[in-house]
Amino acid sequence: MSGHNKWSKIKNKKMVTDAKKGKVYTKMAKVIAVEVKKANGDIKAANVQAAVKKAREFNVPNENIERALKKNDNAVAMESIMYEAYGPGGVALMIEALTDNRNKAAGEVKHILAENCSALAAPGSASWAFTKTAEGYMPNTMAPISEEDGLKLDKLIEELEDNDEVQEIYTNAE
Repeated sequence: MSGHNKWSKIKNKKMVTDAKKGKVYTKMAKVIAVEVKKANGDIKAANVQAAVKKAREFNVPNENIERALKKNDNAVAMESIMYEAYGPGGVALMIEALTDNRNKAAGEVKHILAENCSALAAPGSASWAFTKTAEGYMPNTMAPISEEDGLKLDKLIEELEDNDEVQEIYTNAE
């Protein structure tokens, strides 16, 4: 019966990797749908093409990309929200979210932060530590943290990335 055990291990690993891929595909589809809406349905617009290119970098299947491009007709109003927070060791965090429900997204982010001994900060209280660039937010200064706080920060970032609404997370930790 060794074959049965081997297959169950493979099946479990495949389920984990498929779930991770699914989350990435969902996030990329949201980004494409928002860009199509911003471009008023013009799928040839530069921002839409950039979103499609980014999706292809993540190996999103063409079917999913096409579905996201056509989703403009009945797309709900998605909005980008930037949350500022302080994490373990006083590290500043910028959390970029894309959602159709501000209250739900805020509640989920607050809950994840609270579970990981972190707190949501007032607007402008953590952004001083970053400069906005074309690639995202680059830290102005780096904050040294202990190894223990580094592990807590890794756990916090992992939980935030598992949330469907969170798109990017920027930190000034060394």
